[in-house]
Amino acid sequence: MTDPAPTPHTPTARKRVEQRRWTVLLPVVGLIALGVCGLVLLGLGTSRIGLLPILVGAVAALLPVAAVLGASLWIDRWEPEPARNLLVAFAWGACGATITSLVFNQTAQVLGELINGGDGTTFAAVVGAPVVEEATKAVFLVGLFLRRRQEFDGVVDGIVYAGVVAAGFAFTENIYYFARVFVDSGFGDLSSGVIALFILRGVLSPFAHPLFTSMTGLGIGFAAMTASRNLRLVAPLLGYLGAVGLHSLWNFSTTVGTGSTFINLYFLIMVPIFAAMVCLVVWQRRREQRIVAAQLPAMAERKWIAASEVTLLASLQGRRRWRRRVRRKVGDRAARAVAGYQVAATELAFLRHRMALGTAAADADERHAKLLEALIAARRAAVEAPGALNAAGGVRRS
Repeated sequence: MTDPAPTPHTPTARKRVEQRRWTVLLPVVGLIALGVCGLVLLGLGTSRIGLLPILVGAVAALLPVAAVLGASLWIDRWEPEPARNLLVAFAWGACGATITSLVFNQTAQVLGELINGGDGTTFAAVVGAPVVEEATKAVFLVGLFLRRRQEFDGVVDGIVYAGVVAAGFAFTENIYYFARVFVDSGFGDLSSGVIALFILRGVLSPFAHPLFTSMTGLGIGFAAMTASRNLRLVAPLLGYLGAVGLHSLWNFSTTVGTGSTFINLYFLIMVPIFAAMVCLVVWQRRREQRIVAAQLPAMAERKWIAASEVTLLASLQGRRRWRRRVRRKVGDRAARAVAGYQVAATELAFLRHRMALGTAAADADERHAKLLEALIAARRAAVEAPGALNAAGGVRRS
């Protein structure tokens, strides 16, 4: 005799309901808490500097953060991360990591005063701030990796989340710096004031914080790709140390070094590392394309997708042309349905690749079933938008 299916009143059913409830409530509670942190930071800023300088700083900080976020979204085109996760990542960087770093940076400055017997600013900038700030930014990445392992398919995801967290952190930090300079020198010109600082932080180095934190993202991304338990522990730590080292060098050049020190560091170290990161991202994106393209034929054989869709799904260009053609001939609703179907196919392909390598999480089979259901539902939604899948044949679930 088989066991009866769980009813809404059984312990198993109640546990599942509680899990779903917490899954919904936790992000909401987290965003509320981060919102409170943001209000505290706003109150501290306006009380110390004034409302008008803070508003000027916020406007000046918008352009650099828009560039960083745009670059992160461009990198993430193969498998766009959930918008909710990206929102929480930005909010954590802008509010949670910032206010936590503020507390510990004050402690680092006091410690520096005790060590140096005087001004602790240099110690706080070169040692304390890099250690603390990169740790607080890394908290979100580590937490996401431990709690939602399925969101990490490799180093691209690590770089994207690191970039968004760092963009939030830099946004808040830039508001403070721009506001303080506005109080001291006004808008100024190319050599002083907000304009000069904007050229330094908004034009020459908008990717500084994202570059630092991307080292941690790389480490966590490598941890997600390997089946070695030792590497899963060592890679994030090495990434964090790399982030701290770069951040420390940067702060040293801007606080202790001369103008020539900053220029040498910028062009001899930061620019080559940034170029290497761009090359790594391009290489990893091509790797992701190969992974998806390799999984699509097997998915077509199982009738999860149509054979005629394999070519359309195998490249970003093909996907983009498909959506553009559907949008032009049918409309935005159909194009969104096709986009959802493309994302669902990609997520399933990545999971099947991780399962084949043995790097998937313990609940891989359960997640595979859920993603397959999502793929079928996404294709059904596309089918219901007339003309959206006019290049594809019928699909049935095997």
